[in-house]
Amino acid sequence: MDKIAKDVGDIKSRLLDHRPVINAEIRFFVREFEEKRGNRESRLLENLNKMVREANDQIMSVNLEETNQQLSDVSKRLEAANHVAERVQQRELEAQKGSQLQANMEKLKEDWAEFLKEQQVLKEEVDEEHARAVGELGTRFSEKKKDLAQYSFI
Repeated sequence: MDKIAKDVGDIKSRLLDHRPVINAEIRFFVREFEEKRGNRESRLLENLNKMVREANDQIMSVNLEETNQQLSDVSKRLEAANHVAERVQQRELEAQKGSQLQANMEKLKEDWAEFLKEQQVLKEEVDEEHARAVGELGTRFSEKKKDLAQYSFI
């Protein structure tokens, strides 16, 4: 009975358990694929790599020329914008100088008017002092004239 159970187990495993056969087939397929297909794939990849490099070189040269042209255009526009900005800044500076010059002129006029007032006050003081000194000298002179007249009659 033992032998029959063993034979039945063998038959069952051969009929229903296909793992060893499938594993062997998979290994065979992978080995064949790697041997036959591997060289084709590497050649195909090398060809693709070569085509990509050539395309990059062509595109890079075209893109480099276009980029240089665009950079040149941008540079020209930037220079023009800088020139306009400098002109605007110069106008603002001139306007600011003009308003500052106007303010300075107003201050100078005010200072000049104040100076003239001070000079007028000083002139009046000097005129008063002169008039007083002339008056004092006139009285002294008349006193001396009287004194001299007295001595000349004696």
